[in-house]
Amino acid sequence: MSQPSIFFAEVNEKQGAFHRRAFLMGGFAGVSLLALGGRLAYLQISQAERYEKLSASNQFNFRLTPPPRGLIVDRNGVVLASNRPNFRLLVARDEQLDAQATLKVLANFVPLDAARQERLVKEIARTPRRVPVSVIEDMSWDQFSAINVRAPELRGVTADMGEVRVYPHGGAFAHVIGYVAKVNREDLTATGPNSDPILLHPGFRIGRQGVESAFDQELRGKPGARKVEVDANGREVRQDPEGDIPATAGKQIQLTLDADVQNRALEVFGEEAGAAVVIDCRTGDLLCMVSTPSFDANRFVRGLTGVEYRALANYERRPLLDKAMSGTYPPGSTFKMMTALAALEAGIDPEERVVCGGSWRFGGRSWACWKRGGHGPQNLHNAIKNSCDVYFYQMSLRTGPDRIAQVAQAFGFGQAFDIGIPGQKKGIVPSTAWKKKYFRKPELQRWWPGETPSYAIGQGALAVNPLQLAVMTARLANGRKALNPRLIRSIGGVETPSGAEAPDLPFSQEHLDMVRGGMAAVANDVTGTAYRASQLGLGEIKMAGKTGTAQARSYGSGGRGNAGIAWRLRDHAWFVAFAPFDAPRYAMSVLVQHGTAGGGGAAVAAPKAREIMRVVLLKDPELRARIEQPLPMPAMPHEWDGEGEAPGEPTIVPPSERPA
Repeated sequence: MSQPSIFFAEVNEKQGAFHRRAFLMGGFAGVSLLALGGRLAYLQISQAERYEKLSASNQFNFRLTPPPRGLIVDRNGVVLASNRPNFRLLVARDEQLDAQATLKVLANFVPLDAARQERLVKEIARTPRRVPVSVIEDMSWDQFSAINVRAPELRGVTADMGEVRVYPHGGAFAHVIGYVAKVNREDLTATGPNSDPILLHPGFRIGRQGVESAFDQELRGKPGARKVEVDANGREVRQDPEGDIPATAGKQIQLTLDADVQNRALEVFGEEAGAAVVIDCRTGDLLCMVSTPSFDANRFVRGLTGVEYRALANYERRPLLDKAMSGTYPPGSTFKMMTALAALEAGIDPEERVVCGGSWRFGGRSWACWKRGGHGPQNLHNAIKNSCDVYFYQMSLRTGPDRIAQVAQAFGFGQAFDIGIPGQKKGIVPSTAWKKKYFRKPELQRWWPGETPSYAIGQGALAVNPLQLAVMTARLANGRKALNPRLIRSIGGVETPSGAEAPDLPFSQEHLDMVRGGMAAVANDVTGTAYRASQLGLGEIKMAGKTGTAQARSYGSGGRGNAGIAWRLRDHAWFVAFAPFDAPRYAMSVLVQHGTAGGGGAAVAAPKAREIMRVVLLKDPELRARIEQPLPMPAMPHEWDGEGEAPGEPTIVPPSERPA
């Protein structure tokens, strides 16, 4: 049997192929291991810091926190709007949240009726994931504790402490300051300040009305961030205070208003509707701008129910309307100073007399004076003092409506002042040009002579607001500058321009003195229309003023009586004043809307003006020094000449020996 042949060449060839393959495989493995080692070294050494940050970002998150809203203070630093702690309940949506079931559980601990729960379910569904929705604000400590104990069991529920806006003076500053409220969808924008994500935070509030709205950007500040540890689902596990980014508080807004004067004005009005405005005659600073009845801005921060809002909106005395600058009314006889000044500028002799017999015939009708028996012969001084309608009826026809309008506009009527907050109504200053512009029908564009007498005594189409009347009085009192009112004193510590930076009045100083003299007689002459109501009782400090009673309806044949008629049909009562009349410091206007059931401006508005002005004057250190004059020193005894009883200590007589 033959043995198999061994072919060494074939074996060598197979071994060579095997060695080559093993070498290639080993090379590939080596290169792979080298690449893997290099990659690991790169990731663990070179990129260690980067991946450490990425890992931390998966573990930690930052939650935006609203900044403290800036304070609003009065001229003396009294806080008018601030922030206080607030326990609140929040619910954030995620994939596994059953909002309806969660709210039903929460209703066992906090007041949540079925309607409220239904609204919250819809709001939670509309809100982006993990953005919390405010369920209830101002929880009690017991409610806050009960929720916090059960928070781990309640998915998406958080009870924390934030800040809420508070207005310490309630309704005294409600119209001026306004209030803050939750952000609506209409407030959000794609770009600009209102695109900031902080607006979606449940604790963030936006300004509504007044200073809160006009200076919302300045008051907002800059949001901060709270560092928290989260799980894989993004739920908060714990906080890391060391990583928090502090928020920057908003700027402080200082007003020119005085809290004491404002509160006193609200007090003297009581339940009556009206407004009061006080201006510094030297600077234009507004010390008071109150509208009554008012509302509690704190209730708007918490949120009104539909019933509460309708009660305020439908009340006939309109507490939501800022009557100081947004309500317009006929000024009545307080406008007679403008007619008097226009007459003087037209060249009418102030000593020329008009006989008032209680009425005056013109245009086929009888024009009545407010005093039935008449005032007798009246010059300009006495016509202002006695508020004689007949005098101004006749002088206005010689003056003309356009000259009266020109004077009125120079004193601030028919314009809106830049006081920093919106809402002013310009009112109406009638003239021949105004009538042509206002009416479309040609037959209505003509100015009829019978319109001028009503215009002269502050009636007809003329409409003003209390702020304009206060500016008029301040300019008259200043006698030189066309002062502009100023409400915002400083923003973030930066002073705003003074209202005294204004042009001069384009009128003769002599004519202004004559008008002011008539106002002084109104308040200080025993026969003046406001003598009794204008006595301040502050020593030598006296007030000058002018009363006004403005029709709110046509009298017809029923006369001027207001007793027994509906409130909305009564006349308005006005009083304007400045003090001291010998060196004017402060001017004011007071409106009592439909307030003349038992009397006109002298009986209804002037007493309120007196009480407000007393507070203003007593708070001025220089004027208080004039009021509090020291008593005269008793006469010193003569030097003893050796006769009679020697001077010395007074003799004390026992009670039993004193005469009965």
